[in-house]
Amino acid sequence: MPEKTGGHPKNIILLTCDASGVMPPIARLTPDQALYHFISGYTAKVGGTEIGLGEEPEITFSACFGGPFMVHHPSFYADLLKRKILRYGVNCWLINTGWVGGAYGVGKRISIRYTRAMLNAALEGKLADVETFTDPIFGFQVPKTCPGVPDNVLDPALAWPSREAYIKRYRSLASRFIDNFKRFEEGAPAEVRAAGPKI
Repeated sequence: MPEKTGGHPKNIILLTCDASGVMPPIARLTPDQALYHFISGYTAKVGGTEIGLGEEPEITFSACFGGPFMVHHPSFYADLLKRKILRYGVNCWLINTGWVGGAYGVGKRISIRYTRAMLNAALEGKLADVETFTDPIFGFQVPKTCPGVPDNVLDPALAWPSREAYIKRYRSLASRFIDNFKRFEEGAPAEVRAAGPKI
């Protein structure tokens, strides 16, 4: 029955939990960046959600955020996603629910109140025309302002005690992304390979 179906989404949200404390709490992605992060499936296993995991979060990559269940090469699913993104003009966002102000043990989890405010702002189109800055490692666009969120929360480097320590940790995480993506380079389009981090 048509009345029981929804329309096509105007926004796609990729969630990550960055235990390194370096990724921005929200970033706007190009379609190719969205595919890169979709294929990468970066997050952290957090104690209390994974059997046998200690207290400290563990960085993990799971292709398409569901690696064990993917029958085809991740690029197959990424291509399906890209066609939908382009056909319906979808905005793509990366939202980080992980740590700010430092890695696990130094920083703290971002406030759920801020995460809700960023999510609502993205879904309501309130971030469409705000000024952004280009992330120094991944190249995606990070809003400088968001209703209900202090400006200094949006730039993760500002919350670290040392910008040098922040960049060092961020470059280390980017290296993990690059090493992980080598498994998928064969079969991944050149524009998606090029949408990853630069160090």
